[in-house]
Amino acid sequence: MKEFSPVLSLRHWDAGLPVWVAAGLFAAACLALRGTLPWLAVYPVNWVAPIAQWVDAWSAVITNAVQPAFRAISALLQWPMVVFQVALQWLPWPATIVIVGAVSLRAGGYRLAIFSTATFGYLLATNYWPQSMNTLALVLLAVPFSVIVGFAVGILGHRVKGAQAAINVALDVMQTMPAFAYLIPLLLLFGFGPVVGLIASVVYAIPFMVRNTILGLERVPTEISEAGLMSGCTQRQRFWLVEVPTAAPQLLVGVNQTTMAAFSIMIIASIIGGFADIGWEVLSSMRSAAFGQSLLSGLAIALLAMLMDRITLGLATRTAVSRPTWLTARCLSTVIAIALMGALLAHIIGASVTPSVWPPRGLFDPQVLNRWVLQLVGRFDGPIEAFKNGLLYYFILPLRVGMVGAVTPMSWGFALTPTIVAIYAVSVAVVAAVLELRFGWRPAFALMVAALYFFFGFSTFPWPATVAFIVTLAWRCAGRSVGLFALAVCIFILSTGLWEPFIRSAYLCGLAVLFCFAIGGMVGVWAAHSDTVSRVLRPVQDALQTMPQFVFLIPVLMFFKVGELTALVAIMLYAIVPPIRYTEHGIRGVRADCVEAGRQCGCTPTQLLFQVKLPLAMPNVMLGLNQTIMAALSMLVVAALVGTKDLGQQVYIALGNASAGLGLTSGLAIALVAMVADRTIRGWYDRNYVYAGPADGH
Repeated sequence: MKEFSPVLSLRHWDAGLPVWVAAGLFAAACLALRGTLPWLAVYPVNWVAPIAQWVDAWSAVITNAVQPAFRAISALLQWPMVVFQVALQWLPWPATIVIVGAVSLRAGGYRLAIFSTATFGYLLATNYWPQSMNTLALVLLAVPFSVIVGFAVGILGHRVKGAQAAINVALDVMQTMPAFAYLIPLLLLFGFGPVVGLIASVVYAIPFMVRNTILGLERVPTEISEAGLMSGCTQRQRFWLVEVPTAAPQLLVGVNQTTMAAFSIMIIASIIGGFADIGWEVLSSMRSAAFGQSLLSGLAIALLAMLMDRITLGLATRTAVSRPTWLTARCLSTVIAIALMGALLAHIIGASVTPSVWPPRGLFDPQVLNRWVLQLVGRFDGPIEAFKNGLLYYFILPLRVGMVGAVTPMSWGFALTPTIVAIYAVSVAVVAAVLELRFGWRPAFALMVAALYFFFGFSTFPWPATVAFIVTLAWRCAGRSVGLFALAVCIFILSTGLWEPFIRSAYLCGLAVLFCFAIGGMVGVWAAHSDTVSRVLRPVQDALQTMPQFVFLIPVLMFFKVGELTALVAIMLYAIVPPIRYTEHGIRGVRADCVEAGRQCGCTPTQLLFQVKLPLAMPNVMLGLNQTIMAALSMLVVAALVGTKDLGQQVYIALGNASAGLGLTSGLAIALVAMVADRTIRGWYDRNYVYAGPADGH
């Protein structure tokens, strides 16, 4: 591998100019011929293969054969769920607060203990205690399953190198495929009830433990492993007594991430019913437009998620400076034992310590909050409606149907005459020429392609031209193999009849990623140069990362109602954290001697940022872009609840119709798109910032 260099290989990119010109000419030909060849604009229905129907037919046969065994497993899993639920409901709230407070004190010190007490106090004050305990029962049962299975698969991936590639592909699919997609076959196999939500959360959370297990075991120093072997350890003793303890910090980080993943996806149990948890409160209040009550229940989920994140992370890092030294493991066990004995004594003497008795009614009246929220929305209804209509008519709608369909006297105030078209074309050409002179042909060509899509619209653009652009981008960024993979994904989406939903998903997610990356990047740069801004943003980012996806729909529904703009804002709220966090981390991690060398060369602060810090921070910035795309795609199914017509809605329709074929094909399409984006970005970075050499096949 060549030495790292932030300097791009211009020769490599200039060699791709003829390829891009060919793709552009092909797109122009498709646009010119789409009037005489209608199949260029709309993929013919008779070309669609009935893959979803085939999957439904085979799933029916397989389900009938194996359903009794899976129903038996469901019945077995029902018992521990009931045990956890009854135990947490039986435990009086003072004992629960004492136990969680002691664990929080042990994990993160006095501040975390105060936060845990305030969190459970909020649950009491809002009368969400029983629902919260049901949610915790599901999480506490899902996490051990995920940790044990993930640890075992991680060991397999570490020891059997040939299996690691297959495991990584499986993990990519598990993490990028929406949980709703595999919820349908799980419903058919395990039946209706919270067990399906439990299993779905386990499937979603396992990859986090697998990846951290492989990473932790691979980072065990060779000399430590050899020292254990020289001490006379057997292979099994060396693994459990040397390697696992050495990798314990990374394994505990995996437990933390697994816990948060299980918690964030556990709200799915509320959709299939059968469990009166916080997720059901959020959904029921959203369906009835009780935004005040949905805010209260959504905040309860967020606080519980943040608390569990802090506790597990504190136990994983073991670096809390405020942790009391007197609270040893034995002392903590004693506190828990005393709390349990007190709970038993309280039940024996019949003390009234249940939250249904105190407080008799919540300190927060949902109806008052509902009226306050409606008044707030009504007060700003005019500016919000103007902003919504402006963004919708002048940007989102042209992206979908093009200027040819969006520019009308009613919406824009004028018609799309030949003079307007000529002005648009000349303006694009002038700006492209300026970009070419200043930055090269690549941004100029990208602008012209974007202008074509804005003029003709994503949904009406010829599909062969879009396929050509996607495959060319993947090929030139990551090589021939990724280009062929992108072509196979496009063929799969076309053959399943999901091209139109895919295009809607592409422009919606692309727009969200563009806004998030631009806004988040600027905020991340600001935070990297200001400790005050960083401190203020840190709890906000933590809250956005730990909130379940459904919670993001609450504020945007309040202000923007149902529609594509609501989905766009919700996706942005969920995906805005990675560019902020990774950009700040990357810039703060730039070596001080490099920055000082730039200053000595006479760089201004702007030159220092763009010519020194950002190029050296590019690994973190690109990772932030990758995670932003993954977050945006994962939010598609949730955004479908507010009126989008993309791949997410197809998954949701499949869930309503119990169509395993449509659900799996739609979910697999989302997963494959995420994998293409991931490999394209990583390939571009590796070839231009690591290898800086020609790609394979060039």
